[in-house]
Amino acid sequence: MAAGLQARELEDVGAAGGETGDLVEIWARVRARLRAEVGDAAFRSWLKPLTLIGLHNGQLRMAVPSRFMRDWLNSNYVDRIQMLWSEEQPTLVGVEIVVRPPARPAAAETPAPANAPSNKSAPGEAPVVEVPTGLPERISRAEPEQPPLLEVDDEAERCRAISASLDPRFTFENFVVGKPNEFAYAAARRVAEAETAPFNPLFLYSGVGLGKTHLMHAIAWQIRHSHPDKRVIYLSAEKFMYQFVRALRTKDTMAFKEQFRSVDVLMIDDVQFISGRDATQEELFHTFNSLVDDNRQIVISADKSPSDLEGVEERMRSRLGWGLVADIHPTTYELRLGILQSKAEQLAVPIPEKVLEFLAHKITSNVRVLEGALNRLVAHATLVGRSVTLETTHDLLQDLLRASDRRVTIEEIQKKVAEHFNVRLSDMYSARRARSVARPRQVAMYLAKQLTSRSLPEIGRKFGGRDHTTVMHAVRKIEELKATDHAFAEDVDLLRRMLEG
Repeated sequence: MAAGLQARELEDVGAAGGETGDLVEIWARVRARLRAEVGDAAFRSWLKPLTLIGLHNGQLRMAVPSRFMRDWLNSNYVDRIQMLWSEEQPTLVGVEIVVRPPARPAAAETPAPANAPSNKSAPGEAPVVEVPTGLPERISRAEPEQPPLLEVDDEAERCRAISASLDPRFTFENFVVGKPNEFAYAAARRVAEAETAPFNPLFLYSGVGLGKTHLMHAIAWQIRHSHPDKRVIYLSAEKFMYQFVRALRTKDTMAFKEQFRSVDVLMIDDVQFISGRDATQEELFHTFNSLVDDNRQIVISADKSPSDLEGVEERMRSRLGWGLVADIHPTTYELRLGILQSKAEQLAVPIPEKVLEFLAHKITSNVRVLEGALNRLVAHATLVGRSVTLETTHDLLQDLLRASDRRVTIEEIQKKVAEHFNVRLSDMYSARRARSVARPRQVAMYLAKQLTSRSLPEIGRKFGGRDHTTVMHAVRKIEELKATDHAFAEDVDLLRRMLEG
């Protein structure tokens, strides 16, 4: 029965000439050999969508539904196809793969009009043998069919459907800019407003709750507003991994690759979550290369710099550090106060300036905790109907204030300073007097005086039994250097913010 069906199908093609039937039979044999060589999964993803167009002057033409698939086949399979076909037809000169979007199912069954033009060669040329589109799929009916790709007219809307939802509050207009985040803000704004990728990738990193996700959302909002036709995908690294695993499970990796490698802007948040996920890193690595080669913008965020990401392959870390790496530093008092003032204006609830100053001074860990404290005060004022005062603030935020009152120890200061200046912890209390060791030790003494309630003699004893006059000298020396050396002052202030946070 199946043999009779195949014979009738080949007879139907006979109208195009006997050579068409020969091509179909050759292609069926070549396909079978390819499938045996590459396996079912790779065959279904890459080779099954191939359809024959025809043979002209020894050049075999084949079609695929997308440019991405064509490029992949040209890089990985076209030489093998030509070799196998040449064994069947030694006169073959070459194989050309072109892009031809898939026809709608209804159109495939529509008979050709009676007055349709015929494919005739010009005088003196070799005849052109055309194979009806879709015929090999009919012959290999026994093979499992791939689910059809989702047809969406608006590619930008399709990308929005894949993306994670964007928070309408997280825009550039609502982002409070200060010294710790001004560089990251300027870089994000440049990427959002540029016509082409100014630096690729843009890598944003910071600790928890300092604004990197806000900037990611702001970039996406700005691009959607300024360039609504651009294809933008924003999602977390965890969701990227989930989508990839699902594609592997359904044996639909080709659609996944085409989906993510054809966008104009790819944004992945919290990339540290792919740590140790080798297959996901491999896919992200190739997606990264494909997009950069096509000058498509990539924006990545993480909680550490690319060089400090653990469990991530060296080549991946290298790619992530290719473009511009922007750090968001811990907040300053002025920035925290500005954020609170901006947030209070948005909530339209009167909050005394003394309360905002108190919160900015006491809660230094991250912006999320700071905004959560303000939201709690506003909710209390709205629901209970009482004005916000310092007294009510103390009562309502006891748990947050206790957590923020954590005292820094001299041991913590010594460890953090040693790590920052790349010296041994033992150098903090050793007798070495080389400048490369003495300067970090003086910084640690200065910070111990500023951040702890210990007396000068107590601090001296923690630094190898030194006299209190040595601590006094260290404090004066660091204050003098801060006044004359701007870079050194920033270094010390950064250490202080890290210890306070």
